[in-house]
Amino acid sequence: MLSFGACKVYVNLQCKVYVKSIDLGTVIWLSVFCIISAVFKPVILSESASYFGIAVFHSAFNVLCTLILLPASSLLEKLAYKLVPEGKAPEKVVELDERLLATPPVAVERCCQLASKMASEAVEGFKLSIASIRDYSPEIAEKIRKIEDDTDHYEDILGTYLTRLSKSQVSDEDSATVTKLLKAIGDFERVSDHAVNVLESVEELREKGIEFSSAAREEFAVLCAATDEILTLTETAFINNDIALAYNVEPLEQVIDNLKTLLRNNHIARLKEGSCTVETGFIWSDLITNFERVSDHCSNVAVGIIDVSEHTMNAHEVIKSLKEGNAHYNEKYEEYLSKYTVGKFV
Repeated sequence: MLSFGACKVYVNLQCKVYVKSIDLGTVIWLSVFCIISAVFKPVILSESASYFGIAVFHSAFNVLCTLILLPASSLLEKLAYKLVPEGKAPEKVVELDERLLATPPVAVERCCQLASKMASEAVEGFKLSIASIRDYSPEIAEKIRKIEDDTDHYEDILGTYLTRLSKSQVSDEDSATVTKLLKAIGDFERVSDHAVNVLESVEELREKGIEFSSAAREEFAVLCAATDEILTLTETAFINNDIALAYNVEPLEQVIDNLKTLLRNNHIARLKEGSCTVETGFIWSDLITNFERVSDHCSNVAVGIIDVSEHTMNAHEVIKSLKEGNAHYNEKYEEYLSKYTVGKFV
C-alpha cells in the first residue's frame, strides 16, 4: 500500500503524465486517423459533425490516450516511492503554538495543561524511583531517565514560552498564573532530577551488594510513604488548583524534615553500635537527603498555589502565616506526625 504522501505524489504524477499522454496521443491517434482516412475513406468522415458525435469522439480519444499510460502504472508507483520515502519526514509535534500568543488567555490555558502533564510525569518518575528500591528492573530505570529528559524539555519550552507570554497584555489573574507556573516548573524538574539521584543510589547498592539493616529498612519505608503522600497532594493541588489540599502540604513537609533528622541520627547510633557500615551510611545519607529535598519542592509548589489565591506573591509571608498560630496547620501536623512515626534508636 502507498503511504498518504506517496499517494499524493502518485496522483500528481498521474495527472502530469496524463496531460503529456494527451499530447502524445494527439500525435499518435491523429496519425492513425490520417492513415484510415487516406486508405479506407470511411463514409462517416464525409458527414457533418453533431454535438453527440463530438462528445463520443472526445470521450473515445481520452480513453485511448489513457490506454497508452496504463502499462507504465507500475513504473509510476516505484517513482512515487523514490521521491517520497516513507518514514524519513516524521510529523513534528508543536506543543506550544506561537500563534496562541496573540490570545493570551488561551495561551495561558495551554501552558497550564502542559505544566500539569509535566507535574504528573515528575511525580510518576519519583514514585517509580521509590518502587525501584523494592523491585528494581532495567525497564523501570529506563523510564525514570526518560521522564527526567521529558521534564527537562518541558521546563525549557514552558520557561521560554511563559517569559514571552508575560510580556504580552495579560490580565492580573493570568499574570499571577504565569508567575505560579514559572516557579512550579522549576520545582517539578528538580523532582525528576532527584528521582534519577535515588535510582543511582539504588544501582550503587545493587552493584556493591550492599543491604540496609532491617531497622533501617523499616524506617526508610515510613519516609517513602510520607514522600509518596506529599507528592500526591502536591500533584492534585497543582493540577486542580485545589487550595485546601495545598494547605496540607506544608505540615507534611515539616514531618518529613523531622524524619530526615531522626533517620540520620538513628544511622549514626547504629554505626557506633556496629550494625551499619560507613559505606552504607554515605548511600543512606544521599537517599534521605533526596527525599527531604523533594518535600521542599512540593512545599514550594503548594506555597505558589496559595500565593496566587491570596494575591500575596510573598512566599516567606505565606509560610510564616501557615506555621504561626494556624489551627489547621497544627492539626494536620499532629495528624501526619502520628501517621508517620519512627522510634528513636537507642
